[in-house]
Amino acid sequence: MTLKTLLIAAACTVLLAACGNPEPAESVESLMANPDRLKEVRAHCKADHTKVGDALCNRASEATRRRFMGSGTPYMAAPPAAPASAPKD
Repeated sequence: MTLKTLLIAAACTVLLAACGNPEPAESVESLMANPDRLKEVRAHCKADHTKVGDALCNRASEATRRRFMGSGTPYMAAPPAAPASAPKD
């Protein structure tokens, strides 16, 4: 192979790698900060989940959960304590 052929092959590989599906630009935090956009994304996900995509719908779901629950609730049960070893008779 010549150097020219290798350079063309490398350029094609780089271009094909750059043509992948772009990640959604909206993060969970940006959706939480913009309730109108969150409502819009949730409506789109409900109408046509496959068109919107799992990544954005999952972010919208997580943003909704965080807006509702915050960092947790005071009603969450504490983790169970380790069982105490039974005294031997």
